[in-house]
Amino acid sequence: MGNNFIAQSFGKSMNYTDIPNCLFKEYNVKKGLRNEDGTGVRVGLTRVSDVVGYDLEDGKKVEVPGKLFYRGISLNDLVAGKGDSHYGYEEACFLLLFGFLPSKKELMEFSGVIKQFYSLPDEFLEMNFLRMPSKDLMNLLQCAVLSLYNYDPNPDDIDPYQNILKGLNLIGKMPLIICYGYQSQLHYFQKQSLIIHYARNDYSIAENILYMIREDRKFTDQEAKMLDTLLLIHADHGGGNNSTFTNVVIASTGTDIYSTMAGSIGSLKGPRHGGANIRCAQMMQAVTDEIGFTTDEAKIRGVIKRILDKDFYDKSGLVYGMGHAVYTVSDPRAEILKEYCGDLAREKHREKEFEFLQTFEKIAREMLLEKTGKTVSNNVDFYSGFAYNMLNIPKELYTPLFACSRLVGWLAHNIENKLYDGRIMRPATKYVGDTINYKAMEER
Repeated sequence: MGNNFIAQSFGKSMNYTDIPNCLFKEYNVKKGLRNEDGTGVRVGLTRVSDVVGYDLEDGKKVEVPGKLFYRGISLNDLVAGKGDSHYGYEEACFLLLFGFLPSKKELMEFSGVIKQFYSLPDEFLEMNFLRMPSKDLMNLLQCAVLSLYNYDPNPDDIDPYQNILKGLNLIGKMPLIICYGYQSQLHYFQKQSLIIHYARNDYSIAENILYMIREDRKFTDQEAKMLDTLLLIHADHGGGNNSTFTNVVIASTGTDIYSTMAGSIGSLKGPRHGGANIRCAQMMQAVTDEIGFTTDEAKIRGVIKRILDKDFYDKSGLVYGMGHAVYTVSDPRAEILKEYCGDLAREKHREKEFEFLQTFEKIAREMLLEKTGKTVSNNVDFYSGFAYNMLNIPKELYTPLFACSRLVGWLAHNIENKLYDGRIMRPATKYVGDTINYKAMEER
């Protein structure tokens, strides 16, 4: 009865709440904080990172190959520079937080600080995971982060230096939260054996994730290198992406870091943001169930046409893993990941699957250009699912691992905003409704 009443009331509300698209242009309001050419509305300044997907020449958007810079250093150079190291993510964390590359000694000391946080408070595992497992790990991450507020002797101290320490504590604990949360989920909902491996202080973050998630605790150097690279390339993506902007907006109120991080995790969960990596993986699974790992271009073109015609998968008309809000010609993260996937595919003898993905990418780009007249590249999500799959990481962990890596980006922008702005974020909206005289109850 109650639901029917709410449904009827909601239906009536459509007569009073419609905002025609023409009003956005009339009042020069940027819908979704985006300009008409798709570029984002500038709302801040940053020296943390830069996302480059186009140039502006005489006020017009010109497509260019994508570039990503952490503190002015190219992501490609960071990945190449780390070589076979499994501490590339930690090096990126140092760079994003402090603005310069660490020496070998500084990196060891910085990693040692993070390793001090490779444990959870007493009874945290039992109270937050085993007794309260979650159907969705991203929601569990939010709850766990908020719970850590209660273990902080001074949780509301938002001094920038104190926030760095609190943030490093979260970075060190997040892999444990993710792995233990997943294991408790398997145990509670799927009645599988409960497996808890404690983190090792001689391992990097990437190594510990592989160590804790696998029953036999074994992994190869190439696997650790791949996961370390995945964490590195997801560490930050400018101040304008939704979850980072969310963090800064919440932080501008003066609230605690645990609240800001929980808000960012909620933002990242959405399928239009971090959750897109799961959607892409699910779509590709549906595609291969339909046509297999084929390189037959006619078959691939046929299934992509069905996706675009809203006749396949979720019938949204979207080819997940293709297109980006900023990048046009290419996504530098996707290009790096493609190369790493090729190397690991050879080690895993999965070259056929990799060749299929390359062919699918090529045809999808061609067909989207034909359909929209715009250059559309694959994005980081397109190959990340294959990378995680080769690492035997379940789909449920794809977005949580994105959150794990992005924590440092959220932290860096949070601190930068505290240091150089400090005002509460309070954009304006334009009221376009009618002015209505109040009616007494008996007159309605």
